Amino acid sequence: MKPDTRVVHTEVPTLTSRPLSVPLYQTSGFSFDDLDAFADGMTRPDGAFVYSRLGNPTVRALENAVAALEGGAAALATASGMGAINAVLLGNLKTGDHMIAQHALYGGTLALLHDLEERWGIAVTYVGGHDPEEVRAALRPETKVLYLETIANPTGHVSDLPALAAVPGDDVLVVVDNTFASPLLCRPIEHGADVVVHSTTKYLGGHSDVTGGVAVFADADRHRATWHHSIELGVTPDPFAAWLTIRGMNTLALRVRKHERNAGILARRLAEHPAVGEVHWPGLDTHPSHAVASRFIDGYGSTFSFDLADADAGRRFVTGLGLVRLAPSLGGTETLVLHPASTSHRQLTEEQLNANGISGGTIRLSVGIEDADDIWDDITQALDR
Repeated sequence: MKPDTRVVHTEVPTLTSRPLSVPLYQTSGFSFDDLDAFADGMTRPDGAFVYSRLGNPTVRALENAVAALEGGAAALATASGMGAINAVLLGNLKTGDHMIAQHALYGGTLALLHDLEERWGIAVTYVGGHDPEEVRAALRPETKVLYLETIANPTGHVSDLPALAAVPGDDVLVVVDNTFASPLLCRPIEHGADVVVHSTTKYLGGHSDVTGGVAVFADADRHRATWHHSIELGVTPDPFAAWLTIRGMNTLALRVRKHERNAGILARRLAEHPAVGEVHWPGLDTHPSHAVASRFIDGYGSTFSFDLADADAGRRFVTGLGLVRLAPSLGGTETLVLHPASTSHRQLTEEQLNANGISGGTIRLSVGIEDADDIWDDITQALDR
C-alpha cells in the first residue's frame, strides 16, 4: 500500500485476552466479508453489528448491564431519558389508544403526554397512584399503557406499584420510570412492570458529565418490536456516552447509599426548620407515601422537595446558596437545587402544578455525596436570608 492508503487503513488487532474495562467502540459502522450477515444484522437487535444507529458493542454492554440490574430480558439505550420514554410510548401507542398515568410526574413527561393528547389523539386519564380501584375504574377497552414513577419527581410520591400493576390485563403495558430509585432501591419488573425507563444522566451515570436514557423490557419480543421503531426514531446514544455511563455505574452502589444517608439527615433537619413548610421525602413518616414506599422499596431516594412560604422566598433561597449549585438534572456527586415551577415543570399550568403538589415556594434538592454538615451549613445560611 502507498502511504496515502496506509494512513487510512489501520488494522484492529485480534485479542487473545479480555480487557478489564469495557472498550469504547467509537465507530459509526462495521465492515463485512459476508453480505448475508450484513443484511441480517440490519433486521434484528441481536444480529451482527452493522451501523451504530442500530447497535454498537459499547452501547450493547450498557444495555446488558442495566437489563441485568433490573432483571429484564433486554434493554434499549437512548440518547436521553426523554428519548427512552418517547421510544416506549410512541413505539407502543397509536391514535385512538388510551393510557393511564399517575398525577405526580416529571414535567417533561407531562408535556409529552399532553402532546400525545393534542396532536396524536391518544387519551390520557390521570390517577392518584395509591388506590387500585381508581385504576380499575379508569380502564377502557382501548387502554394500552399504565405509566408510573417509582419515586415521583419532585414530590417523592410513591405509587403502590405491586397493587396497581396487578390491575390491568396482559394487553396493558405497565411502564415505570425508575430514575429516582435506581435498580439499587427498586426493581419494578419484580413487582409487575413490563418496561422500566431511566434517565441514565442521573444516578446510573452519576457524575453530571453524560446525557442518556435506557428502557428495560421484561419481554424480549416487546423489546424487539420497540427496537424496530426506535432505530427509525433516531434516539440511539453515542458510544462515548454509553462508555461514560458504564464507567459511572461501577460506583453506583457506593454512591446511592451515601446519597440517601445524606438525604435522610437533611430532610429531618429541614422538617424542623421554622422557615420550611412541608418536606416531601418518603422516608419521613409524615409523608403520604411512607407506608407504601416502606413495603417494596429498599430505601427512599435522595432527591426530594420542600416548601418555602412563596415564590419570592423560593427564588431568594436558590440564588442565596454557595456550595449547593443552582442547576438542572440530579443524581450527580454534587448537591444541586432548582425551582420546579419555573424550570423542570415550567410547561404546566397553575392547575396542573397544584395537582402535582408543586407551589411557587417548592424547592427540589438533589443531595450529593459531600459531608452532610457542609451541605446543611449552606442551606441554613440561605434559609436565614
